[in-house]
Amino acid sequence: MALAKKWQEHSDTIRELQASSPHFNDIFAEHSDLDQQIRRLSSDVVTNASRDDEIEQMKRRKLQLKDEIYRQIDKAKLQVSA
Repeated sequence: MALAKKWQEHSDTIRELQASSPHFNDIFAEHSDLDQQIRRLSSDVVTNASRDDEIEQMKRRKLQLKDEIYRQIDKAKLQVSA
C-alpha cells in the first residue's frame, strides 16, 4: 500500500512501526479510512449538507489520530538516534 504524500518523509519509520506495533497499525488504518470517508462525503454536495456535523466529528477524530501518529513517529525516531 502506497503512503499518502503527507507521510512520504516518514515512510521508513511508518513501515517499521506498522511491522512492530498493532496499535500504530490500528490508528494509521483508522486515519486512512476517515480520510477516504471525509473525501467521499465532502464531494457529494447533497449528502454533505445533511451530514455536516458528522463530517466535522470525523475531521476532529482524524486530527487526533494524526497527532498520535506523529507522536509515535517522533518517539520512534528518538529511540533510533539514542
